[in-house]
Amino acid sequence: MVFEAVADAAVAAHFGFLALGVLGGFVAWWWPRLLWVQMVAAAWLVLVVAASLPCPLTWVEDRARERAGRPPLTGGFLDNHVAGVFFPHGHERAAQIVAVLVVLSSWAGLVVVRQRRRRADSPSPPRRSRPDRAVPR
Repeated sequence: MVFEAVADAAVAAHFGFLALGVLGGFVAWWWPRLLWVQMVAAAWLVLVVAASLPCPLTWVEDRARERAGRPPLTGGFLDNHVAGVFFPHGHERAAQIVAVLVVLSSWAGLVVVRQRRRRADSPSPPRRSRPDRAVPR
């Protein structure tokens, strides 16, 4: 029972990390300091997918499943928990491209949001009366 809970917690942590890596840039619009954490998460996601590195959370899930008397899953988290739910099986490359576009659009949006905030927060230059434009009385 405990090991099944550990396996479930590893899956939940995976979903949270994936959400942070892909969607965290949008949250950074309100909490800009989160951007650095999101960038690290996004870089880790790219590295794991591009280099086919094993994810530590997958290792934890598999060991917990074994200790609970269940067989480890073949493939990784994306194969077992994301493919077929968030995108159709066999369309991994398209899903990766969409994820990259979502991350980049969140970063571009953050730039726009920050520029607008800077303009709104900056003091406007003092207005001078223009002597060449006399106001009719």
